[in-house]
Amino acid sequence: MSADPRQRPASDGTRAAGRPPSSASPAPDPPAGPEPVRTRATGRALWIFALAAVSALLVDLGTKQWALSALADREPVRLLGGALYLTLIRNSGAAFGIGSDHTWVFPLVTVVVLGWIGWLARGLRSAPWAVALGLILGGALGNLLDRMFRAPGPFLGHVVDMFSVFHPHGQVFPIFNIADSALVCGVLLAVLLELTGRQRDGRRLTGRAER
Repeated sequence: MSADPRQRPASDGTRAAGRPPSSASPAPDPPAGPEPVRTRATGRALWIFALAAVSALLVDLGTKQWALSALADREPVRLLGGALYLTLIRNSGAAFGIGSDHTWVFPLVTVVVLGWIGWLARGLRSAPWAVALGLILGGALGNLLDRMFRAPGPFLGHVVDMFSVFHPHGQVFPIFNIADSALVCGVLLAVLLELTGRQRDGRRLTGRAER
């Protein structure tokens, strides 16, 4: 009597029905999703942020006080072969005197900027971003204090400027102060960080993630 074909052993290279292959590869893991955004700032980043802001503000206030006492009622001081002049002016407007008839607008704009910086600082985990935002904050506060507490009065105060490049009276470039320099440096650093994919929460975007 012939054997039941259903009980015949599986030949080489085949497998019995219902039996999983012993050499089957495991299923690939599903692709990982995007890294979750971390929203809480670290203490180190906040300390760097505060240090940059306070340093910019104190240097600005110190140079303004020095300029008021050392440069008042005198001719511009020529430095670096004429590349830099120390010239005391009181600016009621923005660069090149723009908006000098609407001085009250600038404190309001600054308050909005300060609120925006505070919102950005909530998720700070990056030291370079902390420096950038700290410089912007310190510079904005330096000029805001002038607008609020210097003559002729609150919201109408004139900003103290003293640095002029390549011309004693700001004909090549507007006369500026340390607060202006901190603002410009902070904004440029922030733009550079964005262009290189560095995020405020410490991540760095790759080309694939950016797309």
